[in-house]
Amino acid sequence: METQTTDRVRAHTAQEINQKLDAEAAQRIQQYVHRSAEEITQRIEELDREWDTERLLEMNASALAFTGVVLGITQNKKWLILPSIVLPFLFQHAVQGWCPPLPILRRLGVRSRKEIDREKFALKALRGDFQHVSAASGDSASAIQAAHK
Repeated sequence: METQTTDRVRAHTAQEINQKLDAEAAQRIQQYVHRSAEEITQRIEELDREWDTERLLEMNASALAFTGVVLGITQNKKWLILPSIVLPFLFQHAVQGWCPPLPILRRLGVRSRKEIDREKFALKALRGDFQHVSAASGDSASAIQAAHK
């Protein structure tokens, strides 16, 4: 499943971790080759609910920053150092696509949205969602219109 990508999370992840995540996704897709459309639909719905690296990083950073602010106001001003550490990491991730927690999350198997979507669209293809798109017509405009129906 390895493809050339502009996925910043993948670009900042060790190659062996990307390969492991790709192999796991390929194995999951293979398990659905002979499953019913309903089972495939259930898996697609699971993928829609799967938390990606961006969502997890944003949630963790905001929770830690909020906790630091609340404790800084109610307990001790020293707690304000927590958001002053966490928020630059979030900023760094927004600008560069990398921050210190990212390698840990990736080793734990947290995928990028693009990786999740690749699995989802492979399952949609297995389910037959793209059968109405015909490349045989040779007319790319017609194929695009068919894909949007």
